Amino acid sequence: MTVSELLILGAAGLFTGILAGFLGIGGGTVLVPFLVALNYDPVQAVATSGLSIVITALSASIQNWRMGYLSLSQVAGIGFPAVLTAQIGAYLAGIFPPYLLLLSFGLLLWLNIYLIEVRKHLTAKKKAEAEAGELAGQSGQSENAQLPSNSHILFNPTFAKIATGSAAGLLAGLFGVGGGVIMVPLQILLLGESIKTAIQTSLGVIVITAISATAGHAARGNVLWVVGLVLGGGGLLGAQISTRFLPRLPDRTISLAFRSLLAILSIYVFWQAWQKFSHG
Repeated sequence: MTVSELLILGAAGLFTGILAGFLGIGGGTVLVPFLVALNYDPVQAVATSGLSIVITALSASIQNWRMGYLSLSQVAGIGFPAVLTAQIGAYLAGIFPPYLLLLSFGLLLWLNIYLIEVRKHLTAKKKAEAEAGELAGQSGQSENAQLPSNSHILFNPTFAKIATGSAAGLLAGLFGVGGGVIMVPLQILLLGESIKTAIQTSLGVIVITAISATAGHAARGNVLWVVGLVLGGGGLLGAQISTRFLPRLPDRTISLAFRSLLAILSIYVFWQAWQKFSHG
């Protein structure tokens, strides 16, 4: 590996580490398309991305824990089912043809944009109802007009945690993402969490899912260890930077950034899927 290749990989890791801390994603949504663009096989890109994510998410989660922004019980509740389903995802990743893997990944990104919008509308409706109740004299305290971060849970909390963790683990193994691209929207939608809390919890669970998924891929010989370690080193530094700034940013800004990232990546992934299909 040349010095220029090392610098490119390190810079990519730094960028994804910054995104990880800001948006609660392990970085696979960026790293997988990036590695595919460098002509790595999709299943190797998925597996190597997972190794980098272990390092990046662990770095960010330790920092969040030190600052008091990480609930270990919430992480455990979502992370346990994720460990089991990550192995299923790693197995399926070796079966699917490359173009189908990329196409499914692009559709997943679109689904996440929709889920975030659904929760946004539900939250706005709930706040409007609370404000109307206060004006009608049904509420005795003004703070009741404000919607607590977990006051509008659509499903049983235990079921919601199992569903969120299971989906995250499956995607970690299948697409080489830590699971944050689905965990953040699902926590917002099913558990009624604020986007900042969802991001911080997501990173903690990603540590678990990424380790499980990487172990599954390593057993199949899919991991490029040097590439993954270089990417992870850059990600470690980037995550330390972004986790310190996250609490200072407004939720609206973070939500817009998250949705914009998913939209841009989906376009690129669909293009890559078409290239693989037309040349396959």
